[in-house]
Amino acid sequence: MKKIFFLTILSIIGVSNIQAQQKTKSMKEIPKTKVEVQNGMELATLGSGCFWCIEAIYQDLKGVEGVKSGYSGGHIDNPSYRQVTSGTTGHAEVIQFSFDPMVISFEEILEIFWSTHDPTTLNRQGADVGPQYRSAIFYHSDKQKEVAEFYKKKLDESGSFDNKIVTEITAFNNFYVAEDYHQNYFNDNGMQPYCQIVIRPKVEKFKKVFADKLKNK
Repeated sequence: MKKIFFLTILSIIGVSNIQAQQKTKSMKEIPKTKVEVQNGMELATLGSGCFWCIEAIYQDLKGVEGVKSGYSGGHIDNPSYRQVTSGTTGHAEVIQFSFDPMVISFEEILEIFWSTHDPTTLNRQGADVGPQYRSAIFYHSDKQKEVAEFYKKKLDESGSFDNKIVTEITAFNNFYVAEDYHQNYFNDNGMQPYCQIVIRPKVEKFKKVFADKLKNK
């Protein structure tokens, strides 16, 4: 009996080790991309549901430049929109942009991030359902990680949301710019039903709350 017991334990340990090795291997195989940033600027990569919505918000912020809609965090190179929306590639719909920390801090960017979506719904924002719509912060430095984790913890402790925040905070690995028709979507397609019903109310609410952070137009 003892021999069988120890053999069973060794078998379990062996399976666990194999699973750990497979996970490590999988992490190593995640595609990596590089992004160049101008001197004095920093980079942010955020996911909070449909990228059409968040692109429309961050485009209007002082100190923010080059907002691009795209895909991050997945395990295949150069995914298409159809592949990402299948929910099988591991990517999240995100925006990526550079920002001037002398004009707007990463803390302020995260304040807007957590104020303009529901970070307590797992793999979902409203009617948009799937892992590609998850709430996510892909940090570009240890400082960004520290700030994100600190404020996530503080928000949970404050009771600002009825449920626990499920925002993923993970190191940046890759970003692929989405197809051309996804870029500047709200500005180019403002009369589309989705823009009128979903995006416009969110943008108008954001502009009222964060009026002091908007670019002069």
